[in-house]
Amino acid sequence: MLVTGVCFIMVTALVKTMGPRMPPGEAAFIRYAMGLIFLIPAIGALRAAHLTRRQWGLFTLRGFCHAGGVILWFFAMVRIPIAEVTAMNYLAPIYVTIGAALFLGERLAARRIIAVVMGLAGAAIILRPGFREVSAGHIAMLFAAIVFAGSYLTAKIMADEVKPGVVVAMLSIFVTIGLAPFAAADWVTPTGRELAFLFGVACFATAGHYTMTLAFAAAPVTVTQPVTFLQLLWAALLGVIWFDEAIDIWVILGGMVILGSVTFITWREAMLNRSVTPLAHAPKT
Repeated sequence: MLVTGVCFIMVTALVKTMGPRMPPGEAAFIRYAMGLIFLIPAIGALRAAHLTRRQWGLFTLRGFCHAGGVILWFFAMVRIPIAEVTAMNYLAPIYVTIGAALFLGERLAARRIIAVVMGLAGAAIILRPGFREVSAGHIAMLFAAIVFAGSYLTAKIMADEVKPGVVVAMLSIFVTIGLAPFAAADWVTPTGRELAFLFGVACFATAGHYTMTLAFAAAPVTVTQPVTFLQLLWAALLGVIWFDEAIDIWVILGGMVILGSVTFITWREAMLNRSVTPLAHAPKT
């Protein structure tokens, strides 16, 4: 999980360093198109999956939800501090909890309701509406967490029906397809530097997902979950050292509140069901 955090922070750093010249839809499309090379080992599993029409529909739905989240994430990344993006991304598991109760019929006990309220309070601490400017980047991250939650809920359904490798591969394929119209609508010819940065993003994102899978296989979620807080710490330090961004104590505090609520929800589910599916990780960029 330590390596996973480093990989995901490098994804964020590379996107932010690249700057806003390239439209977010195009940047996201190129990143995912380059990432398709990593799917070559999964071709055999895809052919053997024999997906039903319903499963194709769910994979399509997840791909387009995730594509929207990725566009919003790329948009926010170059407009607000890196620590704020990282902290607000922790909201996705909170929305997953709400969505599971609304759409999957899962019971929302009092303790989980309190944890959800804590998570939303953490977001309010970060944004502090009325006390600071809430920019378009902040709004984008709020909606990104919502659509990412929809993607994770669909993944939760599909993880019980097909192999994990198929779930990951289908996500990459359908996100690439979903991003293609946005890229074509506002295409800007990328420079060699931008292509190199986006290839680096694809490599670090793939490595991050792989090491995260190893972590979940080696230890319970209740052990690995708290380590994700280090991503916020590293994001704050990276913002200071690399991007000359001031450390905002309210962002750190709000991120801690959100992550605390996510950790509590994860711990409660682990106690109730040892086979809990980990959903609280960085945006699937």
